[in-house]
This record gives sequence, structure tokens and C-alpha cells, in this order.
Amino acid sequence: MSIVPDGDDGFETVRRDPDPRRQGRRATELLAVYQQRTIELARLRREAVRRLQQEEGLSYAAVAAEFGLSKGRVGQITQSAPPAERGLFGVGPLTVAVPLRQGADRSLPVLASEDAVAYERLAAYLRTLLFPVEQHRIPLDGSWQPRGDVVAICGPKSSPVSAAALATDPLLDFHRRPDGRWVIEDRHDGASYASPLDDDPASGRDIGYVGRLPVPGGSMLLIAGVHALGSLGAVDYLIEHAGVLYGEVGDQPFSMLTASRHDGEQVVESRVLCPPRRHG
Repeated sequence: MSIVPDGDDGFETVRRDPDPRRQGRRATELLAVYQQRTIELARLRREAVRRLQQEEGLSYAAVAAEFGLSKGRVGQITQSAPPAERGLFGVGPLTVAVPLRQGADRSLPVLASEDAVAYERLAAYLRTLLFPVEQHRIPLDGSWQPRGDVVAICGPKSSPVSAAALATDPLLDFHRRPDGRWVIEDRHDGASYASPLDDDPASGRDIGYVGRLPVPGGSMLLIAGVHALGSLGAVDYLIEHAGVLYGEVGDQPFSMLTASRHDGEQVVESRVLCPPRRHG
């Protein structure tokens, strides 16, 4: 968001802006923020209902009394509000960043087909969670500045931003060995994970990293395959298991690894390779 905050969100600045063009533009941006906060508040209220029922054994009637609502309204909340796993991705609006690559036979940079498919699948899923999604294309030099709530489908080979974020992970180390091969190592037990594609390009198997990591001004959800297929497999796992993953890590920093098998760009299987763990 380009709004400069005053107080909580810049509302008063927008109200008092004498320039109608700027005021209209900033009001539009702030409305998008408010809409996403409204959705997030609905999700949080649904989560509060669930926790009071599961952790304290409260009935719908008792929860309704706590919230100052009718019993019927509490029932509606549990049916209509966004699911808990929306919290994996932030409040929104969301930016999904994907890297441009230099094509072998093209003068202009392009998206790898695997990255394009991963983006389309993830964006479609995020829209079911009521996120507006904007694509950001990371330039060839990999330089960009994450702003707001961000998901990056981009490994350390393609962007120093991803590399810097990965360097803060206290559990997993995504790096290139002296022989040039990219691996991911567990900082605690020394286990090393490499891509089967490097041993057998015909295997259709790859591995991917998924984690929430700090970046200047906030955090981002990072998806990074050793190769582009690994990112696609990680997206497949994330979409299919977001609810379970949120139950394990919530909205806290974490990291994990996935393994996937592919038939071309079709994901045949995606599974956990190294389980999700919270940082700190």
C-alpha cells in the first residue's frame, strides 16, 4: 500500500487531502485495505468461536452471550466466515511475486512455464480465500522490494531478496555446494536434501522449500524449489494441506520442505519431506 500512515491507517490524511485526484486514488487504496481487514476480522471471530467451543466447551448460546449476538448469528458466523488457514497468507491485499527468466530463444525475459502454472494455481486458491491477488514480476537481476502481504515463488538462485530471507532461517539452510549443486540442509541434525532431478533429469522429482520469513518492513511466505518443478510441487502441497499447516504453525515464522513427483507440469504427488517447524 502506498498510503502513508497517520495514526492507524491514514484515514485522516485521506479525509483532509485537498487534491481530488490524489484523494480519490488514496481513498480507493484505503477501501481495499478496509475490505481486507473486514474479512480478516470475520475470520478471527470465527476462530474465537471455535476456540471457545473446543477449549472451554461453551455452547452456541454461551458464545452468543459473550459476543452480544444471537445464537443464530453465531451459527452463521461458523458457516460463512473465511477459514482459519487464510491466516497463513496475511491480511491482504496479496502480492504474488514470480521471477522473470531469460529465454534461450527470446530477446525479452519470460516466466518459466512451471512458475506460470504455480502462480495461476496459487492465485486461484487465494481468491477462494477472498484475497485480491496482484502479480509482481521480479526482474532478471532479482532486485525488488516486498511490500505489504507477499507470497514469493522464487528461490535464492533468482533473487538476492529470497537469498537474504533464507539466510535468516534458523532451521534450514538453502545453499549452493562447492560442486555447484543446490541443497537444503537441516541446521540442527545435519541432514541434507538434494533434488533427484540433478541425478536423473527424467525422474520428474524435485524438492521445495516453504516458509514464512522476515523481510524489511514485515514478512513474506516464500516458496522455493531447487528447480522450478519443486516450486510447483510445493504450491500443490500448500493448497491441499493449508488447513493442517495452519493448525501446526498458525501465523508464526516457520519452514518446511516438500517432495513432489511430476508428469510434465502435472503434479502427480506432493508430500512432506521435512515437517513444518516454528522458528524461535
